Formats: sequence, structure tokens, C-alpha cells
Amino acid sequence: MANKKSDKQLKVTLVKSLIGQVPKNRAIAESMGLRKIGKTVILPDNDATKGQIRLINHLIKVEEV
Repeated sequence: MANKKSDKQLKVTLVKSLIGQVPKNRAIAESMGLRKIGKTVILPDNDATKGQIRLINHLIKVEEV
């Protein structure tokens, strides 16, 4: 049977610029596929993604899909 938690997805949008950010935060955003302001990606709702979101939550907007 499929795990319900893995079926969830998150819609992540970059709302602030990466210019002037700590290199680690910039690398996290770019690894998530966020390179330009307004770019939106759909990511799985798992612990790895939540950890990345927690570190750059001041730069992004997150919604459940």
C-alpha cells in the first residue's frame, strides 16, 4: 500500500532575490531548481525537502498541492 505522506507534494516559489545571500542558502535554492524570482517548482513532501525549506524559508513561499 502506498504511503500517504509520499503522495503529498509542495509548491515552492522563490519570492526574494538570491543576490547577497549566504552561499549555502543560494546553493540550496538552486539545487531545488529555483534560479529566478517567481520561479515555481513542485517537490515531494519529505524530510529532505522540509529541511531545505526550513533553511531558506525567508526566501520562498510554500503551498501544499
